[in-house]
Amino acid sequence: MIIIFGSVLVILVIAGIFFLNQPQFGKAPSGERLDRISKSPQFKDGKFQNFSFTPTLTEGYSMSGILYKQLFGKHPDRTPLKEIPSVKTDLKNLDPNENILIWFGHSSYFLQVEGKKFLIDPVFSGNASPIPKSMKAFNGSNEYQVSDLPEIDFLLISHDHYDHLDYTTILELKSKVKQVICGLGVGSHLEYWGYDASKIIEKDWHETEVLTDEIKIHTTPARHFSGRGFTRNNTLWLSFVLETSKRKLFLGGDSGYDRHFAAIGEKHGPFDLALLENGQYNVAWEAIHLLPNQVLKAATDLKTEKLIPVHSSKFKLAMHPWNEPLQQVSEMYKKGNFDFKLATPIIGEKVDLDNTEQVFSEWWKNI
Repeated sequence: MIIIFGSVLVILVIAGIFFLNQPQFGKAPSGERLDRISKSPQFKDGKFQNFSFTPTLTEGYSMSGILYKQLFGKHPDRTPLKEIPSVKTDLKNLDPNENILIWFGHSSYFLQVEGKKFLIDPVFSGNASPIPKSMKAFNGSNEYQVSDLPEIDFLLISHDHYDHLDYTTILELKSKVKQVICGLGVGSHLEYWGYDASKIIEKDWHETEVLTDEIKIHTTPARHFSGRGFTRNNTLWLSFVLETSKRKLFLGGDSGYDRHFAAIGEKHGPFDLALLENGQYNVAWEAIHLLPNQVLKAATDLKTEKLIPVHSSKFKLAMHPWNEPLQQVSEMYKKGNFDFKLATPIIGEKVDLDNTEQVFSEWWKNI
């Protein structure tokens, strides 16, 4: 019996090691890349750290309790009953003079600004997990594919979690991307997946990359974590400020609420538009994800004229109803007295960055 148990255990260990060596898990930083990481002010005691204490779980919650609730608790309406609506915009034949944003659901979106094309955290595989078909996109939310995209001038990756850095999508994009901008260490995954090192720009917080005579990217803090396997925080998570001669956009990535939003607003604001994650939250992990009221507070801190809440409407990664993020942030916005406008586009709908009066529907109410 002992021999049988030992044999089964060895087989499971070997299978686990084999699975974790699959390419979708990426590759940990090493060599010169690791040397540069070690010099970062954010890298302490062998890992990247947030500026404030950031617990994985809020005090009073336990991982076992969370897993029990996820497995055996009742969580109605986590999946929409109908297809998520979308609009199919022809991205390959855009007027080059248009300044627009196209949201693809969750945290993926396309920007055309001052004639340059940006793609942020694209996930088109229909899955937000290293295990195929284990975390499938909602029906109707994955209508856009890499084949729908034009050539991309700049691919921005906020961090290396599977719902932001999708192995399948990144492989398919390889021939279309001219330059990648990401956090320290994330380039290790990209090189492992066949991207030319000369195309990858890795940044620490508080750095600036001049892209053209009219466009700069500033890398700014976020309060989150990273990792694609058992090792956490060996690559850096960040947010972006996209600054042109005519506008400033805040591209948030994942983050819990903290003082960095006000600091970014003071240094780089006011903003014409801020994209902030609003979804896949829970009080149990609010240190690393914004709750709806905190989304509105962060937008105020950033001094933005318009807010687009993202990180929802595509994947079931938390226990709240699928439409709760947009429903709650919209209701709170209506009850408050805010100096910015709330924009809630349908997937694929053009957001005109030059039109401050554009109106959007509360589309989630009909699903």
